[in-house]
Amino acid sequence: MSSSRSILLCLALGSLAAAGGCATVQPGMSSEECLARAMYFESNRSSEEGMMAVGTVVMNRLESGRYPKSVCGVVGQPNQFAPGVLTKPMGRGGDLAKRTARRVLHGERHSRVQKAMFFHTAGYSYPYKNMNYLTIQGGNAFYEKRRDATQTQFMVAERERAEREGRLPYNPPERAAAAIAAAQTPAPAIMTTPTQTSRIARQMAAGRGGRLPPPPSREATLPDMSIEELIQKNGG
Repeated sequence: MSSSRSILLCLALGSLAAAGGCATVQPGMSSEECLARAMYFESNRSSEEGMMAVGTVVMNRLESGRYPKSVCGVVGQPNQFAPGVLTKPMGRGGDLAKRTARRVLHGERHSRVQKAMFFHTAGYSYPYKNMNYLTIQGGNAFYEKRRDATQTQFMVAERERAEREGRLPYNPPERAAAAIAAAQTPAPAIMTTPTQTSRIARQMAAGRGGRLPPPPSREATLPDMSIEELIQKNGG
């Protein structure tokens, strides 16, 4: 069966496409090639970050259980990726796409895409209120669908522009983890200088002294001299 007839058959059998995608367009096509093609035709062909982001979306869809059960099935779904994604020839940038696809298939993901399964050309806007944007890579804006969407495409674009210009330093995950660990570490105990306690106070604290001793008598505190002698002694 020719490629054109396979495409028409896949588009006509919508239920079949939903179950297994259009992987039959190119018999024997590997997961690496299907993934590389999605990256190549959907992203800036010189942007490794953009390709990695698209590949992450494909794998997120595959792992979600809500899309076809193969990479080629996900990529080949009608109206999901660029027209002719599995049939058009790749040119310059194809080698980069293949290398990046290999890394994605070995478990590497774009950290900022997180679990997003959707993207569109950056700069386009839509009236939906459930589009929570995460990053802009390779000419695409990546987003997740959430009822409590808080990040607009404009907000993400401004933040990432500020990071590139050094106005808002990016905090990598390892640095954030170190900051959290430091915040959770108990502060060192404050050392206080020990004070000496009198013998009487120690006895009272230990229960051995019931009463304070009487104050000294006046005779014991005054010197043995007359008032006149005391005045003369003090310069009077």
